[in-house]
Amino acid sequence: MPRSSTRPRTRARTSTLRVALATGAVLAVTAGCSAQVATDPASGADDKRGSGTGVRIEPAGPASGTPSDRPAAASKPPATPSPAPSKTATEKPAPPKPKIVLASGAEGDQVRELQARLRQIAHFNRAPTGYYGTVTADAVSSFQAKRGLPRTGTTDTVTWQRLLGMTKKPTAAQLRPPAVEKPPPPKPDERCMTGRVLCISKTSRSLSWMIDGKVMSTMDVRFGSQYTPTREGVFKVGWKSRHHVSTLYDTPMPYAMFFSGGQAVHYSADFAARGYSGASHGCVNVRDEKKIASLFDQVRTGDKVVVYW
Repeated sequence: MPRSSTRPRTRARTSTLRVALATGAVLAVTAGCSAQVATDPASGADDKRGSGTGVRIEPAGPASGTPSDRPAAASKPPATPSPAPSKTATEKPAPPKPKIVLASGAEGDQVRELQARLRQIAHFNRAPTGYYGTVTADAVSSFQAKRGLPRTGTTDTVTWQRLLGMTKKPTAAQLRPPAVEKPPPPKPDERCMTGRVLCISKTSRSLSWMIDGKVMSTMDVRFGSQYTPTREGVFKVGWKSRHHVSTLYDTPMPYAMFFSGGQAVHYSADFAARGYSGASHGCVNVRDEKKIASLFDQVRTGDKVVVYW
């Protein structure tokens, strides 16, 4: 075959190959890349700087600046809640209870001082006795109420210190005021004029210790109430008990001299504290302890007892 016949074919094949290569290049570009329009992240508007000159070609994949190609923020561990404060750590311990200084039944000079101090500020309206009875307890309770303290009637350290701060140290006259002179008792009953006699008058509320018509000593007494009256008449001292305690009422009856069943002449701390605002259960109460102690030593079993109006 002559060479001239082959050249046009070769050229045609070369042209066809060039077209195919150009077409493949275009296809390769179209298949491997994506067309994207840049966006201004600040304004959100399309960036058209490339329009009119062709499409801006960028490799396919996630857009630059998206969360997928940002470095992951370091995760913070969850805050550990602080433990709630313990009640035992935050609560203040309860203050200690005040100590008892004086209470009902107490006797002595400190009780007398308490009464004298309460009397200075009008909470105790009688002479100090040295015995802590119901009258003293009521006076202490009144003082506590006025000062905003718990009304216990018992003198604790708080009450005592408050009282000391409001009063002055009692003088000897305030602690033991002179006794008020009383008129002499009326003429004794005729039955008291002979022998050794405890001569007890309900009218004058007095007891006279008499020997053969002569008065040896006299002391104040009180009697039973209308429901438990002290018997009247002539009796004898049946027996004596220096430290007696009533088995019926469970109350002390020191220096007791029994003359009629369970009725006796004896010292009464309640009489010393309350005076005639109270009453006995039938006994003859004496409020001067020194006098009744001395009388107890002088009276003998079998001595006469006369109770009369």
